[in-house]
Amino acid sequence: MTITRKDFPDRFVFGVATSSFQIEGATREDGRGPSIWDTFCREPGRILDGTNGDAACDHYHRWAEDLDLIQSLGADAYRFSIAWPRIQPEGRGAVNPRGLDFYDRLVDGMLERGLKPYATLYHWDLPQTLQDAGGWANRDTAHRFAEYARLVAERLGDRVTSYATLNEPWCSSILSYQIGEHAPGLRNRKLALAAAHHLLVGHGEAVAAMRDALRDAELGIVLNLQPTYPASEKPEDVAAAHHADGTFNRWFLDPLFRGEYPQDIWEAYGADVPEVQPGDLACIARPLDFLGVNYYSRGVNSANGSVRPPDSAYTHMGWEVYPQGLTDLLVRLKEDYAAPPLFITENGAAYPDELTGDRVHDPERIRYFESHLEAVAQAVRHGVDVRGYFAWSLLDNFEWAWGYSRRFGLVYVDYASQRRVPKDSALWYQGLLTGQPEGVLLPATD
Repeated sequence: MTITRKDFPDRFVFGVATSSFQIEGATREDGRGPSIWDTFCREPGRILDGTNGDAACDHYHRWAEDLDLIQSLGADAYRFSIAWPRIQPEGRGAVNPRGLDFYDRLVDGMLERGLKPYATLYHWDLPQTLQDAGGWANRDTAHRFAEYARLVAERLGDRVTSYATLNEPWCSSILSYQIGEHAPGLRNRKLALAAAHHLLVGHGEAVAAMRDALRDAELGIVLNLQPTYPASEKPEDVAAAHHADGTFNRWFLDPLFRGEYPQDIWEAYGADVPEVQPGDLACIARPLDFLGVNYYSRGVNSANGSVRPPDSAYTHMGWEVYPQGLTDLLVRLKEDYAAPPLFITENGAAYPDELTGDRVHDPERIRYFESHLEAVAQAVRHGVDVRGYFAWSLLDNFEWAWGYSRRFGLVYVDYASQRRVPKDSALWYQGLLTGQPEGVLLPATD
């Protein structure tokens, strides 16, 4: 299999993605307030390796070096996220000018290198003061988010023309308030469903606020979506897959693009359903300029629960490698939801990389990227309007509840020294983007 840029539309955007808490570090510098992840990391047993994001990849100080790496790849764009606690340490009220100054420098640095900024306003680092008041389970957080969105738009809107409101609201609601794997680590389905609804309301209010502040910006949202397949053709397995699709995918897609929650899942949740106020669904369903799709794997379901296909390849996360699922998902979004233009905002794989001198050989990751880009190209050939692809991730980083035990990066990070070493997959990606298979990346940094 050989994929090239010619397999994609002329203006197709290729980039890389990161998120603020995973790479920035400097959690106590320049007026930044604590986030729910700062708190969560200090609760015993929450993080697999007992680490935290205090230093992460030190991107807060090494941003110029990291932008040079992105430029050396031949990328068109950089998807980054903004840390709410840097902008409003208390989640409301006074603005921290030094926080906005950092993102000014970062955005200007992108533009100087010919990189288009794609900003994400919320990638899970909620100010702890808002969590103390109930977090996303408190409807007021949605209003505070819209105010924060307007502040960012007013400051960066002269240079940043693409904004995603939320990254993966399933994770910041269900995974965080019901399953308990992510901050704030609760296990309450009713609170989780309230959080999911308020995240979507906050998204809708933020879109309205930014539309008012910006004239030409493209606004959207990023969902992690997982196509679900029945383990067999038995009716009970088909029903299980449909239910899993409802709780994971339709619970967010339907209100965004149909202005309603899926009736079958609403009934299944019973007394735990959220309070929906008049006007909420119209607010959530405001027209969008794009939908960001984060895809890593599929789900296979039976009446007895999820199934792990025995003959498949798996990443270090234990996720099945199934590129066909990405094609199926993109075609479904076009056919079932008449979705706006799509961007693959995250796609990548963790493997147990080893540094040998200045080389990291990661052939499995190269195969993963190549097969999934072919899946995107197949969707484009089916008439799906896909506008871009962002590889996850630029750097090895703090991988949430897994700490630093999982590596997704195109660039290897030695966390003790903060040395960056481009992997073989980075050289492969550079070859794809530049059309020069023998291209030369920046050398490993000291």
